[in-house]
Amino acid sequence: MPERILALASKISELATLKIDEIQTVTKASNILALNALIEASRAGEAGRGFAVVASEVKEISQRVTAISLDLRKMFQQEVVDLQETAQQVRGSRLADLAGYAIEVMDRNLYERSCDVRWWATDSAIVDLCARTDQAAADHASRRLGVILGAYTVYLDLWVADRSGRVIATGRPGRYPQAPGCSVAGEEWFRQALSSRSGSEFSVADISRNAQLGGRAVATYAAAVRRDGAEDGPVIGVLGIFFDWESQARTIVQSLRLTDEERQRTRALLVDSRHRVIAASDSQGLLSEVYPLRTGNASSGSYVDDKGHLVGFSLTPGYETYRGLGWYGVVEQAPR
Repeated sequence: MPERILALASKISELATLKIDEIQTVTKASNILALNALIEASRAGEAGRGFAVVASEVKEISQRVTAISLDLRKMFQQEVVDLQETAQQVRGSRLADLAGYAIEVMDRNLYERSCDVRWWATDSAIVDLCARTDQAAADHASRRLGVILGAYTVYLDLWVADRSGRVIATGRPGRYPQAPGCSVAGEEWFRQALSSRSGSEFSVADISRNAQLGGRAVATYAAAVRRDGAEDGPVIGVLGIFFDWESQARTIVQSLRLTDEERQRTRALLVDSRHRVIAASDSQGLLSEVYPLRTGNASSGSYVDDKGHLVGFSLTPGYETYRGLGWYGVVEQAPR
């Protein structure tokens, strides 16, 4: 609809300009004829006086028509500008809505991840492993993690770490052999989970590449494993889960409702709190590009950037107990 409004506005502007130009061409010709008539009437003396009056009236009418046509031109120009601005606002609002949709879908998805990690941290096999830390318990926990991964295809892997940060069980040791035995003691998500006050808390890290998972981009969630699985029990380990970010996020930004023509000139993004690109519909700039987003401290809106592209954006609203990480949905559309 905004594109249709812009097309109509341009068409109206073209037609109005064409017709007003025709009017002005006619009035110029009338002015010339009136001027010639006045000259001839002057030469005719008394006999041409009546003709001179008529010529003067024609000239005056021609001047009035010229003034009206100039007013019409100004009026149409302003109306077309207003119409184009309205269409631009509608387009911008739509892009902001699409950006909001993308970030809200992701928020709901990540809320589920925060629920998963808190729930699985109470699984008896994981609790037993952190309490015993022997090989039999590790093997049993690894099999249990594998079963979970079979049912939840959005994860690359699940790790259990002891209090020192050593990974003592993983769900896919065959696929990611570097993970078992590695240390996560220096990871912020591990330290936050280790210091959590109850089983209702979780930690989450910004999107990053995980070397032990083949350098894949992951969203990492963690929760403390507590003795006996009790919500207020002492911390005996940490469960970390690794969301397959790249493929899951790309699906969201590529699924926005756009026409085929729009899709060719539109780029949908998710950016983090530093405006680093963490998902892109064109798969470009992941974790390497910083998008020049201009929000003006607004949570949602649109603007035209320096390249003439219309940009809509929307800040993460969070969902339930997941408050979000200051991420934005962004939709950038090039002019037609």
